[in-house]
Amino acid sequence: MKSFINVQDIGPLDKAMAEAMEIKNDRFKYQHLGKNKTLMMIFFNNSLRTRLSTQKAAMNLGMNVIVLDVNAGAWKLETERGVIMDGDKSEHLLEAIPVMGCYCDLIGVRSFAGLTDREYDYAETVLQQFIKYSGKPVFAMETATVHPLQAFADLITIEEYKQVKRPKVVLTWAPHCRALPQAVPNSFAQWMNAADVDFVITHPHGYELDPQFVGNARVEYDQRKAFEGADFIYAKNWSNPGVTNPDDYGKITSKDMAWTVDTEHMSWTNNGKFMHCLPVRRGLIVTDDVIESANSIVIPEAANREISCSVVIKRMLESL
Repeated sequence: MKSFINVQDIGPLDKAMAEAMEIKNDRFKYQHLGKNKTLMMIFFNNSLRTRLSTQKAAMNLGMNVIVLDVNAGAWKLETERGVIMDGDKSEHLLEAIPVMGCYCDLIGVRSFAGLTDREYDYAETVLQQFIKYSGKPVFAMETATVHPLQAFADLITIEEYKQVKRPKVVLTWAPHCRALPQAVPNSFAQWMNAADVDFVITHPHGYELDPQFVGNARVEYDQRKAFEGADFIYAKNWSNPGVTNPDDYGKITSKDMAWTVDTEHMSWTNNGKFMHCLPVRRGLIVTDDVIESANSIVIPEAANREISCSVVIKRMLESL
């Protein structure tokens, strides 16, 4: 596996899930693969779970790890071509990337959407430059449009907690005080479409995700109707994707607090489990009583980030 961005990159899901369970039972089984190999983790944005889980996964596999915070301790990087670099950016990404590639065997990249230029974001401009110029296998640690390590961990969690063969899984929009990217919901939708689940997306009108990620999911604008009989509720805010109105891209066009997941919302489900990628704004996305309930599985979900990343890095090491 030379790159990991979308669900197709992981291959058959049944094999990936079996591998995840194997690694979860023995996290150090494949330490020999990473001996004398180095992972470089490059962060253009902040991180907690991704940073910790990815580093832990690499260490489990016997790798050395270099962490680069681009905005703290490195030269400011220019990402655009054809510019006159007479501002505060001292180095161009096109020189920095191949230099980074000299010092490692694998590269993980975290670079969020700017939420001002939809075409630029959805072209995955930064990530694609790493794939093209680094000369190394590259995986996404959340990019402008996707977060596949999170979605893979979400699927592992659903498989572990499901009570029926084909559970009903609902992705629900919830309000937020800041404009957030669509990466997590995009990837979650993509992976759920590939899995054997009854998948529903619910959100206010105008918040339609890009069709390439929605796929065959049912879109329901009535949140209560969407929640009925659900086995899993995945709450997540996203800013306007600009599908129905490009001028709204990256904007907050709804702050409807009726979408906040509370006890009443969860009562509409089939004793459903509550999921969220974290960090979560309590009182906006979800109420305290829901996230602290016995049906909240946000911590096991976060723990599975180590497992999903271990599978990905293992596959990449095997391809070297």
